Amino acid sequence: MADFQATSSAFRAHLPDLSIPRFTTASKQTLYEYADFFRDNHAPPWLFDLTQAWEKLYSEPFKGVTSDGTVRGGLFESRDEGVDIVNIVKKAEEMLGTLSAEEKNKVGYEIGSKAWRAWSNPEILLRGFGVRLEEVPESTAESILSLISSSLSPAGYQKALAAMRINHFLGELVRLPHIMNKYSYNFLLFGSPSTSPSSPWGWLLYGHHLCLSVFFKGPQIVISPTFTGAEPNIIDEGEWAGTSILHKEGDLGLKLMQSLSEEEKGKAQVYEKLKDEKMEMKGDLLTDRWNKDDQRHLCGAFRDNRIVPYEGLPLSPDSLSPAQTALVLAIASEFLLYLPETARALRLRQIEQHLAETYFCWIGGYGDDDAVYFRIQSPVVILEFDHHSGVFLNNEEPKKFHTHTIVRTPNAGDYGQAIREGEHKL
Repeated sequence: MADFQATSSAFRAHLPDLSIPRFTTASKQTLYEYADFFRDNHAPPWLFDLTQAWEKLYSEPFKGVTSDGTVRGGLFESRDEGVDIVNIVKKAEEMLGTLSAEEKNKVGYEIGSKAWRAWSNPEILLRGFGVRLEEVPESTAESILSLISSSLSPAGYQKALAAMRINHFLGELVRLPHIMNKYSYNFLLFGSPSTSPSSPWGWLLYGHHLCLSVFFKGPQIVISPTFTGAEPNIIDEGEWAGTSILHKEGDLGLKLMQSLSEEEKGKAQVYEKLKDEKMEMKGDLLTDRWNKDDQRHLCGAFRDNRIVPYEGLPLSPDSLSPAQTALVLAIASEFLLYLPETARALRLRQIEQHLAETYFCWIGGYGDDDAVYFRIQSPVVILEFDHHSGVFLNNEEPKKFHTHTIVRTPNAGDYGQAIREGEHKL
């Protein structure tokens, strides 16, 4: 509880001045007026410029994140992962039964649609695809949530709910509940719900601080890419007081870093400062190592084809103690919490099998109170953790109460591409 209270005090020291034009203007706008104002006024300019870079990236054919520009084959295969696909399909059909003809038309996409890649994290509605939870009847929103719940592990669903509720809490803090609330998310359905591996399908949920891409091929599931964030990363008052998120991932990453020898720490720490003068920052939003929105993240929205070279410390099984190996897998387990239990166990086994090809990199200090970035990367997974500066809160430097996390499956694993066949491919 002491840590919780410390986090509460920390973020409340950075509550913004709600009398400034940014907030007084937005408070009078609808969601769509807010988005139009952003486009018309390029406000904020750094984010508008990034969205223009995103347009270029979105226009590219899908290839997948790689370490060197070449997709490595033979890493992923179709398999039975024990997913309760019968129940999931039932929930999907029940959800469809709540929709009007117009809503069904809006929510449905071909399995190979490019719209899989349309997700983004900002609160601004950049692409109004699918149906928006806040614009459908409560019974329909609850039916969508029921499908999501049936698809994820119980703990993973609670994690998703926590992200949505913290978004709602942030909307209350800055008095913009019509821009950020628990239903400020778009939902898309791809293909036709089916239990058969020959008829893959899936869904996408995206909005502020929560983006989940879920692909089914019979009893097999791919949940990647995912983006989970929070500003702040707790709720300290109101209906959901006591909610917290993304603390375990950070604590485990720090524990791994602190467990290394001084020589190993030196190899893992690729930059000493969170915004380091050694980072490439030439103003090219497609390639720069740091930008104001992604900050240290490399694999965020629209970075589906990014080349991310390995860097930092090779995590050779010979050099890791059993406790350190367990820490790596515990970090991965937290990042992959959305996966149902059996699927997650299989995924962790795959990650362990590639441990000899895994790298751990770190940016920033590694004291208990330091804001940090770290990444675990192998041919089969990329896990990114980053503490951010304020977007709605006014801390100019990254703080531990604003967190972004990303999961990618490189080498065409995202969106289940590596196990898709023929016309089902993106």
